[in-house]
Amino acid sequence: MIIKTNSENETIVEGEKLGHILKPGAVVALYGDLGAGKTAFTRGIAKGFGITMNVSSPTFTIVNEYPGKTPLFHFDMYRLENENELFDIGWDDYQDRGGVCVVEWSEKVPGAFTPDTIMVKIENLGDNKRCIKIENGKLKIKDDLRLRG
Repeated sequence: MIIKTNSENETIVEGEKLGHILKPGAVVALYGDLGAGKTAFTRGIAKGFGITMNVSSPTFTIVNEYPGKTPLFHFDMYRLENENELFDIGWDDYQDRGGVCVVEWSEKVPGAFTPDTIMVKIENLGDNKRCIKIENGKLKIKDDLRLRG
């Protein structure tokens, strides 16, 4: 699925649509350059879960936890050298806690993802425009819903 957005708010809205349909246990791997909109997309996912807390990038803490009916575990792999460091901080435990894991800088930890991981690639097209590619045929989503406009 390819989505084009023209503002940060539209990127948030697209994340929110995904957040509305994700099931607990889902893993969303975000890819994109610095400033591509990964954190904005994550804000939308949180909004889709009904989380009202301010969502910010966990660059220095590695993971931020946002409680809710479906908890959101927001990871930033920018400072990690490899997936071994991710497993050292309890990656498996987070996946077993009944929430959704959203991972920024996923290219740093390719061995951490399973075939059912939802891959989201965000490309900065300039002037706040983004191209968002969501890839995975096995989305862990509620019932039989699909992303809709």
